[in-house]
Amino acid sequence: MSDKKGKILIICGPTASGKSKLAVACAKLLNSEIISADALDVYCGLNVGTAKPSETEKKGVKHHLIDVISSDSTFSVGDYKEQARPIVNELINSGKIPVICGGTGFYIDSLLYDFSYGKSAANLVAREKYMNLAEKHGKAAVYEVLRSVDPVSAEKLHPNDLKRVVRALEIYESGVKKSDLQDEKIPIYDYAAYSIDYDREELYRRIDMRVDKMIENGLIEEVQGLIASGITLKNQCMQGIGYKEIYSYLDGDYTLSEAIDAIKLNTKHYAKRQITFFKRLDGLIMLKPDDENVLAERIVNNL
Repeated sequence: MSDKKGKILIICGPTASGKSKLAVACAKLLNSEIISADALDVYCGLNVGTAKPSETEKKGVKHHLIDVISSDSTFSVGDYKEQARPIVNELINSGKIPVICGGTGFYIDSLLYDFSYGKSAANLVAREKYMNLAEKHGKAAVYEVLRSVDPVSAEKLHPNDLKRVVRALEIYESGVKKSDLQDEKIPIYDYAAYSIDYDREELYRRIDMRVDKMIENGLIEEVQGLIASGITLKNQCMQGIGYKEIYSYLDGDYTLSEAIDAIKLNTKHYAKRQITFFKRLDGLIMLKPDDENVLAERIVNNL
């Protein structure tokens, strides 16, 4: 496969669409490794609510960017890029095709592209002001400022990507909105991207089944354990869908039935946003659902 050196494979799409199984099947055929692109998979102790693949489900394939930070830590898009790109480059240099698997679109974008910012000069005064704001009131406060002055740019950025949010505010305070500048996507890698295209009704059915399975597999106990270790709603990890709703149930704000319904509804809304996000990914190929091994052979043969 020397002719394929330098390419990476992206398996992306909405939650509950079978990404993990397909990525494992592809990685086995390629004799390669998987780099997770999921914002919650990085946390140790978050297993049930993330549907994190078990060792059995990994089928001997090495997975990266899973269980890399403690549950009381924060992790940004910038952190992801800094950790993921060296792994991608190492695999490529060894003659392998890295398999990127996940549903966090901002992570995948940060890996695939470098972004220009209209070549606007730095505004160090504004940068210091917003970094101080983040230190005092958190990243969300800075993101809300950007959303109020340049909602188009805010929509394209993750609230935790403080560096790029502050950069957009620097540009705004220099007299022009970042969204009014010509912002060019510069691809870093040659890539092929695939997503499994479930009918919306079927995808929602799969989401309902997954949530029920999470409750059955101990999501409530998992959240109780996190709370016992000192994790609260102020921690980044507890903002994940499934975790915040069960936290509210344990705090008395929801009945269990209400919490489960909220998880299902919020997951479906998130899946819709994921679908919209990934439709913007250049060259994305949508696959009709099939056995993961059949799909993997088709993908690998087309690389």
